[in-house]
Amino acid sequence: MPKTLTMRLDEETYQTFVRAANAERRSLANLVENAALQHLLESRFVDDAEMAEIASRPELVKRLRAGSRHARKRQGRFITPL
Repeated sequence: MPKTLTMRLDEETYQTFVRAANAERRSLANLVENAALQHLLESRFVDDAEMAEIASRPELVKRLRAGSRHARKRQGRFITPL
């Protein structure tokens, strides 16, 4: 079932979205939905080549598994990005 999302945008940002949607001949809602989804997929997941490189490095895999175990146990400390 579709859900509704309400967003507040300043006028300049809104006009940027509207121009982009018009240029691609699609609705504003469709543009925002697809852009957000594409961003999430690209930023959250690794592609096949990157995954193959990670898997080919046993020491890295070992460290990633240890980090995952520590995170589940809530060990260590959280470092916030700058």
